[in-house]
Amino acid sequence: MIYLDYLSTTPCDPAVVKAMLPWFGEDFGNPHSVHGPGRKAAQAVERARESVAKLLGVEAREIVFTSGATEANNLAIKGAARHLARLGDPRRRIVTVATEHKCVLESVRALMGEGFEAVVLGVDGEGRVDPEALREALKVPTLLVSIMAANNETGVLQDIPRLAAIVKEAGALMHVDLAQMAGKMPMSLHNVDLASVSAHKMYGPKGIGALYVRRRPRVRLEPLLSGGGQERGFRSGTVPTPLVVGFGVAAELAAATLADEVARQVFLRDDLWAQLRDGLPGTVLNGAGAPRLAGALNVCLPEGLAALDMLEACPDIAASTGSACTAAEIAPSYVLTAIGLSAQDASRCLRLSVGRFTSKADIDRAASFLIAAARACHHN
Repeated sequence: MIYLDYLSTTPCDPAVVKAMLPWFGEDFGNPHSVHGPGRKAAQAVERARESVAKLLGVEAREIVFTSGATEANNLAIKGAARHLARLGDPRRRIVTVATEHKCVLESVRALMGEGFEAVVLGVDGEGRVDPEALREALKVPTLLVSIMAANNETGVLQDIPRLAAIVKEAGALMHVDLAQMAGKMPMSLHNVDLASVSAHKMYGPKGIGALYVRRRPRVRLEPLLSGGGQERGFRSGTVPTPLVVGFGVAAELAAATLADEVARQVFLRDDLWAQLRDGLPGTVLNGAGAPRLAGALNVCLPEGLAALDMLEACPDIAASTGSACTAAEIAPSYVLTAIGLSAQDASRCLRLSVGRFTSKADIDRAASFLIAAARACHHN
């Protein structure tokens, strides 16, 4: 199997699995207990918190562990809006973007039922937000802006430093969904108040993520879960030590290999694109004019080819036709329609993503399989 779906999820790095194993069995203590086993687990959790914080360039006490980026996004958006509303803040506007992950769009939509106003900005043909459109939306006093750093379908990067500066100037809170970006590309959280990350997008385990909550000036949130007040009151529930430890190791590995991996993945991605472009004339690269994640490639196949048929004809390739979260619906990807593609065009799009365990041989085999499948489909 040639795995080319790293934007959907990544395998746990063997070093991550090895680090987690003892915490499931021999070191099973509850990190919130005061005895020896509990203290040992608590120390492991705090070491991992340091590692995640270091990867993001923030303080350990600004990291709140969650079950993943979906929960972190919900906590950031709903938590900030509800807290400010409870304090009597008159602002009701929340600004986001049409190509955000479903969990951000749905969190904002849920708040409309609580009297908040949602403004969803469109994007250009490359999938990028116009800074002037953001500035215009912020003319109405705004509570929160939520913009993802890297898109989960096209890999297109938003200019977060520039957009965050505009948001800061307007006095709104800035939330960034870093699920696809963290551990994959260099980044800065300057002018960012809240940022969400997910371990399983960076060779860590599923079921664990984190929310960066800025301390100075302090950002306050209404918790989503009521309980024992763990994670500084932001996120009640027993912290899952094995998963947190795995997340910490994944963050360390990502930080150590970042520069080399970016260069290697760009080479593999561009090589795959060159082979597809030459072998299948008429193939178009989505988001070609924008900076993109190192490993991300979203292509629109020539007319007459359906992406689903292509994948069925290539059982040895794991890739996707849109985002994994909407894979159950045979509806055009809303991300692709937002950048101007028709439903027909979107049905011809393949999302291919390379990662840490992709080799040059994988790229050559995948390209030859896809080209052969396309020719066979055309022939039929």
